[in-house]
This record gives sequence, structure tokens and C-alpha cells, in this order.
Amino acid sequence: MTHGIRTDTHTSHLSGRSDWRDTATRYSLLPLRIFLGVTFIYAGLDKLTDSAFMKSGGAGSIGDTMRAARDSSAIPALIDLALKNPVGFGYAIALGELAVGIGTLLGLFGRLAALGGALISLSLWLTVSWASTPYYYGNDLAYLMAWLPLVLAGAPYLSVDAVLRARRRQRSGGYR
Repeated sequence: MTHGIRTDTHTSHLSGRSDWRDTATRYSLLPLRIFLGVTFIYAGLDKLTDSAFMKSGGAGSIGDTMRAARDSSAIPALIDLALKNPVGFGYAIALGELAVGIGTLLGLFGRLAALGGALISLSLWLTVSWASTPYYYGNDLAYLMAWLPLVLAGAPYLSVDAVLRARRRQRSGGYR
């Protein structure tokens, strides 16, 4: 006796319904991957092309941004470290965002790219966004949480990683 509970949800006689669900599940992280990849590429390019940002001082500079956030950050020592060379740190963040975005969008070293994105978001949350009140006004925490499914799952479909994995399987003569 099943008490009205359907047990054939995924093996329904309506095979189209099951196929659609399987496909939707398989590609469910793709919109997140595209969003984060494009956003981080844009963020990196925006920093690299903003002449005011890549300066140690002045309106809109990385140096002034960090000095303004220092006293309200969770870990002021991180900002102090970056302030030793704010322009170098600015380039490191911008190039890191660009690498993470490209890796995520292409699905190249997907888990590593997502881990890089999570670490960038974590560092920005602990420094620049920490004082946001209420906490959900600071977007870096939301980005950190968005990266976590990609850290766990990688980029298993429509990715360079998937192509490389398929080539390795072909060379080894089977499926693992």
C-alpha cells in the first residue's frame, strides 16, 4: 500500500517528463557558471581599465578604498598587508578576477576557478563588505555562497574540463 505516494516520478511512463528533469538537473549549474564567469570577467576588466582605480591614492583609487574599509573590516591586517603595495594588490585582484571568470566561463579547471572566486569573495567580504548592515546588503557574502556549488561540482558539462575528461576516457579505453 503506497498511501498515495508516487514512486514512479523519475521513471514515469511519460519519458519526456523524465528526460526533461534529467536534463534540467544535469545543466542546473550552468546559469550560475555563466553569471559568475561573466561578472568576474567584467569586474576584472573594469578594474584594469579604470585609471582612477589603479592608484595608491585619490578619489576612486584602490588605496583610498582600502584605507576607508580598514577600521571596519573583520581582519584589518589583510588590508594593512595590501596597503604595502595597493597598486600591486589592485592588479592582483583584477587579474585574479579575470582568470577566475575565464576559467569559470570556459569550465577550465572549474573547481579551482570556483575556489579562486570563493577566496576572492571571502577576502572582500571580510574586508570591504564586512561593515554592511544588515549583512545581506554586502554582496560579497552572496557571491561567496554562489561559488560554493561550483567548488563542489566543478564544470562537468559544456566545459573544457568535460572535453579533457572524455579524451582521457577514450585513451584509457573505457569509462570510469
